[in-house]
Amino acid sequence: MAGHVTDSVNHQQTSAPGEPYRLDITESAQLGTRNVINRSLTHVPFSEAPLPVIDFSQPPWPGSPVDSGGVRLFTREVPGPADAPRCVYIHGLGGSSTNWTDLSLALSGHCRGMAVDLPGFGRTEPPAHHDFSIPAHTEVVCDFLDGLAEPDGVHLVGNSFGGAIAMMIAARRPDLVATLTLISPAMPDRRPDPRRLSDPRMVIANLPLISRKARRELAGVTPEQRTEAMLKLCFAEPDSVPEQRFAETAREYGELGKLPWIGPALGRTTAGLLKAWFAPPSRSLWRELPKIAAPTLVVWGTEDRLVSVRKAPRTAAGIPSARMLVLPNTGHVAQMERPVTVARAVLGMWEALDRKGCGEW
Repeated sequence: MAGHVTDSVNHQQTSAPGEPYRLDITESAQLGTRNVINRSLTHVPFSEAPLPVIDFSQPPWPGSPVDSGGVRLFTREVPGPADAPRCVYIHGLGGSSTNWTDLSLALSGHCRGMAVDLPGFGRTEPPAHHDFSIPAHTEVVCDFLDGLAEPDGVHLVGNSFGGAIAMMIAARRPDLVATLTLISPAMPDRRPDPRRLSDPRMVIANLPLISRKARRELAGVTPEQRTEAMLKLCFAEPDSVPEQRFAETAREYGELGKLPWIGPALGRTTAGLLKAWFAPPSRSLWRELPKIAAPTLVVWGTEDRLVSVRKAPRTAAGIPSARMLVLPNTGHVAQMERPVTVARAVLGMWEALDRKGCGEW
């Protein structure tokens, strides 16, 4: 799915123009913790630099396969200034590289973008015996980033499952990451619910014990129906999605649904995510956060139905150099629902780092 909509921060910004953004939250009952949030954690500077106007009639960026560690990783390239740093975008469970169309456009004046399809998603065929775990996906993306050979690392941006992968990369390969942006990353939740992960019908359809009759019935869901279900699940305001984006998403669902690996990959990746959520404390994703050296922006929507906003403070507080941006009236895919707001926050982080020149913000 690719891009979206009404995008304003006026109703949420409490500081004067040009000053750091201050989320008006001091106590976090609504975020699921009794601790007082450190005020500096929520001071997110917003860039005032001119951004390209988002044209919702623009189709997704063109792409092609890139050989990387035995995987032909389908990658969409977003043009930017020749001397600009590289920014790499990683989609979530059930998503694809088209999830970044509008955010990557908004940032295109300041970076050269690359949005990948993870193995088994979009147009990337998974290699034989790929186990679809978070470590396996992480290894594939690390190989891809190694191939880019960016001496200062890349600006890495991930959403949901892609956020968990981006987090793992930053924790285990700090040399590859200049900055990190996590948008509703899929951190562990002990209350698993398939509705939090993707379209539950697609997951159920690919479980081994489901009957052939049930599979046929589930296969009868049209691309338009699946698009409507996805929008209701992932967006706070699904009715505001432009018609062009709705049509693009339905068309992509129709095309990808014909690929033999799409369904099994979704089911197996979902199982891999659940395994990570229920790993013992010694192997929990939470233990990776303190290892992240890169300056990090954590973004969450208050209306996220898939990955609860209650995880936002713990996620941001666990990373040594992180700030947290919580967006009202926003769902699970803030980069699609609020692309301009997210772009200004991401660019604000980059600008703050350039001004300080010390790797901290």
